[in-house]
Amino acid sequence: MDVPDSELIARVLAGDVSAFEPLLRKYQPRVFATARRYARRESEVEDIVQEVFIKAFQKLSSFRSDAPFEHWLMRVAVRTCYDFLRKHQRNRETALAELSEEEDRWLDAVAHSPAETPDDADAAQILVSRLMETLPPADQMVITLLEIEQKSVKEIAELTGWSVSLVKVRAFRARAKMRKALEKISQEKYL
Repeated sequence: MDVPDSELIARVLAGDVSAFEPLLRKYQPRVFATARRYARRESEVEDIVQEVFIKAFQKLSSFRSDAPFEHWLMRVAVRTCYDFLRKHQRNRETALAELSEEEDRWLDAVAHSPAETPDDADAAQILVSRLMETLPPADQMVITLLEIEQKSVKEIAELTGWSVSLVKVRAFRARAKMRKALEKISQEKYL
C-alpha cells in the first residue's frame, strides 16, 4: 500500500520516526543521482545522501505542503551538494594538467575539424568533467543544473535560492570560464 507523502510527514511530525523510512526509500534513488553529479567517489556520494536525509529529517517541520515534498527535498539536496562543492573545492589547476590519451585524441579531432565532432562520448564527458572541476562551486552548480539536469533558469532559482537574474549571470560567466579553460588547453597543446 502506497501511503501519501503528506500522511507520512504528518506521522513523523507527530513522533512516529519510523514513518520517515518510506520517504527515504522512495526518494533515495533520486537523491543519489543528484549527488553523483557533484561528487566523484562513491563514499562522498553516500556522505552527501546521508547528510541530505539527516537535514530533511531535522528540518521536516519547516516543510510547507504548498509544493510537493519531492521539490522541497531536492532543494535540500541541491543546497547540500553546493555546500559539498564549497568544502571540497579541489585544486582547479591540476584538473586539466594531464589529459588521457582518449581525451587528447578527441581534442585533436575537434581542433582539426570542429564540424565533425568525433563520437567518443566518454572522452568528451571526461574532458567536460575536468573543465567543470576548474570552476568555482557556484559555477559548477549552475552548469550542472542547467546543462546536465536540463533545469530551467526559474527552477534553478527555486532550487538554489538565487534570483533568476543571478542564475543567468552565473551561467553566462561559467560558460565563459569553461571556454577560456578549453582555449588554454588548446593553446598549450598546439603552440
